[in-house]
Amino acid sequence: MTAPTSRLLTLLSLLQSRRDWPGSTLAERLDVSHRTVRRDIDRLREMGYRIRATRGPDGGYRLDAGAELPPLLFDDEQVVALAVALQSATASGAGIEEASLRALTTIRQVMPSRLRHRLDALTFTTLRPGPGDDAEYAVPTGVLIAISAAVRAREVLRFDYASPAPHAGEAPVPPRRAEPHHLVTSHGRWYLVAWDLDRGEWRLFRADRMMPRTPTGPRFAPREVPGGDVAAYVSARFKGSDRSDRWPCSGKVILSLPARDVLPFAGDGLVEDLGPERCSLEAGSWSWVALAASLNRFDTEIEVVRPPALLHAFGVLAKRNAATARGEGAP
Repeated sequence: MTAPTSRLLTLLSLLQSRRDWPGSTLAERLDVSHRTVRRDIDRLREMGYRIRATRGPDGGYRLDAGAELPPLLFDDEQVVALAVALQSATASGAGIEEASLRALTTIRQVMPSRLRHRLDALTFTTLRPGPGDDAEYAVPTGVLIAISAAVRAREVLRFDYASPAPHAGEAPVPPRRAEPHHLVTSHGRWYLVAWDLDRGEWRLFRADRMMPRTPTGPRFAPREVPGGDVAAYVSARFKGSDRSDRWPCSGKVILSLPARDVLPFAGDGLVEDLGPERCSLEAGSWSWVALAASLNRFDTEIEVVRPPALLHAFGVLAKRNAATARGEGAP
């Protein structure tokens, strides 16, 4: 039989790992009697843990939420995962950077040396936004909580939406109304995927420009995001597409560079090795001229394989660059 204190901690860890525990299963896992389990449950209740007895053929116990956050137990993998998540959160743009750093410091202070060594071996760097971007894209924690609560409750969200470049004397814009579907984060920015009730279409709203209003609107029946996959839909919108997760303009070129030199900078493009000093690249962008401009970053000879629209875009770009070089500006 385990020592009472150790057994109590094991019991608490089990109760935290899943919603319901039959009493007989707990007794078997702890190798004690049903009476001992009941006595240990009472001790945990005296320490402030809200544990509810559940009825049924076997009876059991459930750890419920209380008025205050009680001490929690985590296994080794959970501790490392928490520390990694907190380190990433220090540059999340969610307005929790300072709290994340304090929480990470607290965890490291009590972390066993074996786990600290594992965490130190997992080295990574979380990139912060560029200079001057913190204030522009940071989202107050309260805003994220309000948006997330509306998503969870399936309630219409009313909010003010700041213009990216407001003009002096501009008339105030009435609050927006949307059915919030999902809150996502990408490259340090937060977005709300929602059905815009005023425009009757799916939209991506930047959370740093949102100011939720209270109270929220009525409950709604959730719609299915186009394609049924939130991540794919958001990725497609970033590429300028409303449906499929692919660039609206894509083409293939041959670069006078070895594939090994192109691969690190190809992004989501496809690279094929054509020999020591040649490779092909299939890539995409939101416009043909933008695609041509992005391909010029490889600073080498380029042969357009397809389509003709990409070849024409290089011509347009050449004329603009020539005019700029002459100091005439774009034609």
